[in-house]
Amino acid sequence: MMRSKLLAFTCSAALVFFVAACRGHIETEGYGPSVPAPADQRPNILVVIADDMGYSDISPFGGEISTPSLQRLADRGARFTNFRVHTVCTPTRAMLLTGANNHVAGIGAMAGEWRGQQEGAVGYEAFLTDRVVTIAQLMSDSGYDTFISGKWDLGGRSDPSLLPAARGFKHSFVLVEGSADHFREAPALQELDAIHYQEDGQPFTLPEGFYSSDFYTDKLLAYLDEIGSEPYFAVLAFTAPHWPLQAQDEYLARYEDVYSVGYDEIRNARIDRMRDMGILAADIEPAPAEDIWPKWDDLSEPMKKLEARRMQTYAAMVESMDHNIGRILDELEQSGRLDNTVVVFLSDNGATGANPLDFGPGYPRWAEETYNNEFQNLGRANSFVWTGPGWAHVSNAPYKLYKGFPAEGGIASPLIVSAPSQGSPGRIVDGFSTITDLSATILDLAEVDHPGSEYKGRRVAPLEGKSMGPLLDGEVKEIRNQQDTMVWEIFGRRAVRMGKWKAVAINQPWGRGANDWQLYDLSKDPTELNDISGEFPEIVEEAKSRWDEYAKDNGVVFDPYADLVWTNTVSHYDWHPEDWPPE
Repeated sequence: MMRSKLLAFTCSAALVFFVAACRGHIETEGYGPSVPAPADQRPNILVVIADDMGYSDISPFGGEISTPSLQRLADRGARFTNFRVHTVCTPTRAMLLTGANNHVAGIGAMAGEWRGQQEGAVGYEAFLTDRVVTIAQLMSDSGYDTFISGKWDLGGRSDPSLLPAARGFKHSFVLVEGSADHFREAPALQELDAIHYQEDGQPFTLPEGFYSSDFYTDKLLAYLDEIGSEPYFAVLAFTAPHWPLQAQDEYLARYEDVYSVGYDEIRNARIDRMRDMGILAADIEPAPAEDIWPKWDDLSEPMKKLEARRMQTYAAMVESMDHNIGRILDELEQSGRLDNTVVVFLSDNGATGANPLDFGPGYPRWAEETYNNEFQNLGRANSFVWTGPGWAHVSNAPYKLYKGFPAEGGIASPLIVSAPSQGSPGRIVDGFSTITDLSATILDLAEVDHPGSEYKGRRVAPLEGKSMGPLLDGEVKEIRNQQDTMVWEIFGRRAVRMGKWKAVAINQPWGRGANDWQLYDLSKDPTELNDISGEFPEIVEEAKSRWDEYAKDNGVVFDPYADLVWTNTVSHYDWHPEDWPPE
């Protein structure tokens, strides 16, 4: 098991200390200055989170985007091909930090997205509640130094008691809200009058020359430079490649004309590489694009040019993020800490096919008046760009649909874990695991026990996940069985997974309806092509029963209002830059 291997690692370090003392390299009490206790040899743990990045974007998972730092991490670690998160960012982050489901944690809905009786209901607070304890709190209690840099999005905009300091992080630099401009202190949502950066609970004004991925990394490096002998738990939460897509010119130049070949050529090349790598079995058919959107050949030449520019910017942001991950890995290696550091990389959900200008009737005018959206400025500072459904389908290959949907394209994350106790490097792990399993794994690595249902005199939700340590060590192929249930629900879209079975209820036109369940056998059909609900009505009924049990136990206020406009019910292809068409 993972803890036994870590214990062996710790005992080896202690033996080195003992031998050095016997050889006279360390003076002992009675013979000179007293010796401090040996440093805590538990591993450091660094979790890196991408924001709205798809399953196949990075090179270790088949992408053409240059990500040598993540490839380096994959080569020394393990890639988990069947790891699943939630459908949107805030529930995933809440579940990661607590090991509890999103409804218990307080994220039954995102801020401002309540409907009917959800507003004010328990479980719909839209911030981390006291019903959960974070893994940062538990690790801090056990002697870990803890810090976070980047996106928070879990409360604190008007209540400092909800900021990271109150949830176990000793140091923090965070964007309190969920999204922002990447080059300046400005909101990316029309309804926000401002966004807020905080460092250790105090307001922070961004410096000149700010770029989100660079600055978040600068702060994390500064925190790493300050740590003592205690192990650390660190979170680096990028806001790349979340819209508005904005990148530095040096990275934009590297993807000039790369995406002018269109959706299919890029996606098919990714599929081929995934098969060559062993990420995707040769007999698995990739999901086709939805018929509701135009194909590449149906687009006008100016629209093709605009679409290529969108993905060019997205790729530039991903490579910039990778460069900053490399800065962290280099520092850890140079300081001698990399070999005792567990590094985890994931995305918080699938790539988004949404058009943010659909969020409200005033959004197009707001974006055009607030940003410089001339074609030559698109993707640069002070522009408002997003990828849309065509490229999201590429990013989430081989799966269907996107962020916001409990289809595999919305919840599949490219997880990479590198740990000193793991099996052979470069492994591919196919066993199913979830975001709450990652929480349990982090605690397992840190040799920290979850308190169960009570923490410091208050009732808290128990840990729902199972440690992925046996998967990482190569001891087993699966940690979950048919009796285990994983439930996704937000925005009226639902999914229930029971072993190989997955039942899904999604609004039209992407599904049959928010109350009409489809069924897939993921062991044969991981891309959800063949609805077999008619063949196995008893399995559908079992899934519905498990949903009912989950909803009752977790206080779900279900409202099938999945016609939210931000899910692209208005056409992405209707908007174009100010100086349209481009020359």
